[in-house]
Amino acid sequence: MNYRTTHLTQASINLDHLSHNMHLLQKLAGNRPLFPAIKANAYGHGSEIIARHLIQLGYTTLCTAHISEAAELAERGIQATFIILSPTLPENSDYIIHYGFQPVVCSLEQLRALAEVASGQEKQVTIHVKVDTGMGRMGLYPEHVPAFLDECSQHHNIIVQGICSHFPRADENDHTFSQNQIDVFARLKKDTARHNIPLYHFANSAALFALQDAHFDAIRPGISIYGLKPSADMQLPELEKLKPVLSLKSRITFLKDVPAGTGISYGHTYSTENLARIATIPVGYGDGISRQLSNRLEVLACGVRCRQVGRICMDQCMIDVTPLGNSVSLGDEVVIIGNQGSETITADELAAKQETINYEIVTAISQRVPRIVDQ
Repeated sequence: MNYRTTHLTQASINLDHLSHNMHLLQKLAGNRPLFPAIKANAYGHGSEIIARHLIQLGYTTLCTAHISEAAELAERGIQATFIILSPTLPENSDYIIHYGFQPVVCSLEQLRALAEVASGQEKQVTIHVKVDTGMGRMGLYPEHVPAFLDECSQHHNIIVQGICSHFPRADENDHTFSQNQIDVFARLKKDTARHNIPLYHFANSAALFALQDAHFDAIRPGISIYGLKPSADMQLPELEKLKPVLSLKSRITFLKDVPAGTGISYGHTYSTENLARIATIPVGYGDGISRQLSNRLEVLACGVRCRQVGRICMDQCMIDVTPLGNSVSLGDEVVIIGNQGSETITADELAAKQETINYEIVTAISQRVPRIVDQ
């Protein structure tokens, strides 16, 4: 018996939309390879589902944040080249060598540990050198890269496949800072030409759409793969062609009419003003719907927007379905993100109400919510 189907809140994954988005991104990238980011459970979409489909589409180099994310996929039979984007500690070098992952490296400690473990196993390890051109996070400063590459060349089992960097502000309308980063990276490419590094990669989703000079040799798209804009500030015609891959749906598990003056949920932050019909749906902050959305959220039922009322609980929340009259029934579908009838609720809408970004909305969807491929 497939008990997962009893979990009434489910994330529906539209792989046709994923294919559409990848085709659009590849068109923008030209003949440059795309290295899709599937970190954080593929931005909440289900990393195994997404990885398998990307491989079917011909994308065999995938980016994760951590060793564990890539290892889990490898153990499930996903055959791909995995780039590990976050720093790894020297003590975990064994795992990188064992699985053949390609780590992003930006410290001598990390480099030397990898070289030592690889040498002991008579193996080679392929790495990407991370440069901080303005993110202020991990990475070597550009002026330190030539000496670092010299050190790499002293280790016969270290193969430098790429040099990479990252944008902190590519999704803004003012590209002055980002253009300065591009100029720094371009100079670095010239300064390190003697090392014959195969790939210089920089562009994320925002840069793919807005910064042609940032495309270099390969591109690492993330949020746009899943049909979401990098930023609400970005208003470009090509971005409007993206199709959201994920819908989040639940079902009504309880209905009752309550009199005026009835307090709803913990703390009674909402009380009915008149006789009201209140529906319960089995979705809450334990599923990734933030408590901050309490009394702000709207959902779709019977093709109509309905208000969520009272505090969102761990496993449930309540919605006011009074406007639906007798048309609403036990078991009816409720859409939290997605389409129903002529209405649509987007991750961007939830993000605006929660004062955050669409990335957080989708990655917050918890593991207990099944990801189901649309048939």
